[in-house]
Amino acid sequence: MDHEPAGADWLVDASDEALVRQARLGEEAAFRVIVDRHGPGMYRYAIRLMHGSNHDAAEVTQEALISAWKSLASFEGRSSLRTWLFRMVHRRAADLQRHRRPTPIDDELLSRVVRPATDNPLQDVLDSELLGALQQALDELPWHQRATWLLREVEGLSYAEIGEALAMPVGSVRGHLHRGRRVLAERMARWR
Repeated sequence: MDHEPAGADWLVDASDEALVRQARLGEEAAFRVIVDRHGPGMYRYAIRLMHGSNHDAAEVTQEALISAWKSLASFEGRSSLRTWLFRMVHRRAADLQRHRRPTPIDDELLSRVVRPATDNPLQDVLDSELLGALQQALDELPWHQRATWLLREVEGLSYAEIGEALAMPVGSVRGHLHRGRRVLAERMARWR
């Protein structure tokens, strides 16, 4: 009796652990499933770290995925695959930020977060101003505060997962997140 479905169709439903095992054996289809499964979240995180630059986010995500493919043998499974991949994105984004000047803010970056009202022009203006204010406040946060806030509030990672992704103790994650939330609350107070 055959335990695996014909072809690589079974990979789509495979666990991350099974995909890693197969990819380590050189199974490119397994790595494609990893990319399909985790790539969108990696890109979402990268675009917010890179101030909305689609080009920079794509570069960071691509570099992280290339690095993941090359270093898959060193992935020990102490953290989840998702956390490990976010750590790769974070490192590539930090490298790119260190070597580049600040770029202009894309005001449309957070337009997908809040659905604008369809029949209320005043609400449209308020929504646009709110998103602009939030984006500006996020861009002004120090790097680690912004990263911890994005990973927690947007990507939904736990404190332990954020610590793994950013290579910092959970206490530091809590501290950066607390300070980031406090600064954002102060800057966004008029929107309450």
